[in-house]
Amino acid sequence: MTILLLHVPPPTTTILLSYSSSPRSTTRTLNLTRRVRCRVSNSSEVVKSEYRPGVLDDFFMSSFRNKLVEEVGSDSDKPGYVGLIELVKLLLLKSRTRSETNDAAVRILKSLFPPLILELYKLLIAPLAQGKIAALMVARVTVITCQWLMGPCKVNTIELPNGESWESGVFVEKCQYLEESKCVGVCINTCKLPTQTFFKDYMGVPLLMEPDFKDYSCQFKFGVAPPEDDGSVNEPCFETCSIASRRKLNSGECPMA
Repeated sequence: MTILLLHVPPPTTTILLSYSSSPRSTTRTLNLTRRVRCRVSNSSEVVKSEYRPGVLDDFFMSSFRNKLVEEVGSDSDKPGYVGLIELVKLLLLKSRTRSETNDAAVRILKSLFPPLILELYKLLIAPLAQGKIAALMVARVTVITCQWLMGPCKVNTIELPNGESWESGVFVEKCQYLEESKCVGVCINTCKLPTQTFFKDYMGVPLLMEPDFKDYSCQFKFGVAPPEDDGSVNEPCFETCSIASRRKLNSGECPMA
């Protein structure tokens, strides 16, 4: 979900965070910085950089949530980011296969863009300089528009398979999408795979996303195609995953468990 807007850079301060299950710990207007504690499989604490939401972040969240509601068919009674993640989990549980989840997530991403924007970008921008200009552009727009969803991130330099170096990477320090969901299945099936598909098929930009399930970081590599055999898609889910734990009673709910 990348739309060019004014960038409000995140501060460099880091804090130790704690998670509160109260709905009041998040706000619909995003006036307060969210605080969460998440656990990886070895139950170690994660330190997360503070990100101050920008002026239009609430608009982004509202738009994304509305599209999720249309796809899922119902809304969560929880406000803010917590309610958003609940809808994402419902999207995952609603789909019978990984392919269905991927198709639904791609439809949501497409619906966030005005008509013809994607077609024109793929036709006019993507072919320039062997794809370099398009890759550099989407990397910067991703940082500008998506920190409300992922948390603090920055453009970095990546190496392409041919040995060239482009500043078309985006490094996410600690992905709050993964932190809040605590589910590898949510990460892989509602974010990584559909986002890679969306950029390649509808914007003409190859993308490889490399989430790290130990420290919750993620490396975006615009201009790099995903390998045919991507081991991360078969990563087991966290022990703390609520969907995975329910699978003990309802087989098949978390495809990554």
